[in-house]
Amino acid sequence: MARKAGSGAPASGYLLRPDADDQSLTAPLRALGRNGEKIETRIIAEHPLRVSLNGQKIVTLMTIGDHPDLLAIGHLLNQGLLEANDTITDIAFDSGARQIDIRIPRDTTNESRPDSFGGAAGTAYDDLLEELEQTALDPDATLRTSWLHTLQQVFNATPSLYETAGAIHGCVLCQQDTPLVYVEELGRHNAIDKVAGYMYLNKMRPEDKILYSTGRLTHGMVIKSVKMGIPIMLSRSGFTSWGVEIARQFGLTLVGRVSGKRFIVVSGENRVIDDFDEALAAE
Repeated sequence: MARKAGSGAPASGYLLRPDADDQSLTAPLRALGRNGEKIETRIIAEHPLRVSLNGQKIVTLMTIGDHPDLLAIGHLLNQGLLEANDTITDIAFDSGARQIDIRIPRDTTNESRPDSFGGAAGTAYDDLLEELEQTALDPDATLRTSWLHTLQQVFNATPSLYETAGAIHGCVLCQQDTPLVYVEELGRHNAIDKVAGYMYLNKMRPEDKILYSTGRLTHGMVIKSVKMGIPIMLSRSGFTSWGVEIARQFGLTLVGRVSGKRFIVVSGENRVIDDFDEALAAE
C-alpha cells in the first residue's frame, strides 16, 4: 500500500513536493486594485473533506484538495484514532462527495475524539499528553547549523502554491540537509498531518528526521511532532509559551525564527552543532 510521489523529484531529493501548476488547487479571482484597475489573479481553493474510520464519521477538515489520503490518515494518527501498528485494508475516496473512509480490521465503533488542537483544552488533550509519556525522542539526533543554511536555500528555490496564491502553510520533512516531503495546506496542523500520513504509508522512521513548518509553533504543533517521534522541529515563525513548555517537557529540539543565518533555540539545544562556515557559504 506504499504511496509514491506524484510530482517529479528534483535533484534536491524530494519524494513529494507541491505542484504549483495544478490549477485545481487554486481558483480564479477578479478584483479591483487601489486605483480602480481590474486585476485577475488566483486564490487558494478551499474544500471540505469528510473523514470516516470504518464507516463512522470522525471529522470534516478544510483542505486545498490534494492528497486526501495523506491528510485523513495523518489526522487519524495524530488524534490517536489510528495506531502505528494498524493495517489499512482500504482507502475509499469519493471525489464528488468529498469524503474519504479509512478501513482497518479492528473494531473502532466506540472510538471518537474531538479535535483538541484548535485551542480548546479538555479530556482529549489530557489523554494525548498521557500517551506522549510513553514516547521517547532520540537523544542522539543532531541538527547542524550548516544544514539550516542549505535547507533554506532549497526551500526558497522550490516552486510552491504560496508563491502562486499565498494564504497557505507549508511543512517539510527533512533528513539532515535534504528535504524529503514538502506539503502545503490551509492549516498548519493539516500540513503536518499530511506528512504523518506519508510517513505511515511509506513506513518511514522518525528518529533521524527534522520537521520544518512555515507557521508558528503552538502546543498543538509541538504535540504532533512529539507524537510522530520526530526529535527536531523548525519554523521560520515563532512560538507560544505553551508550545515551548511542552517541547522542554518531552525533550523536543525547538528552533524558530529561522531566517538566513539567524535562528533561536528554545528547547533541546544539546542536539544543535554549530558548524556553519560563513566564509564557505559566501563563496
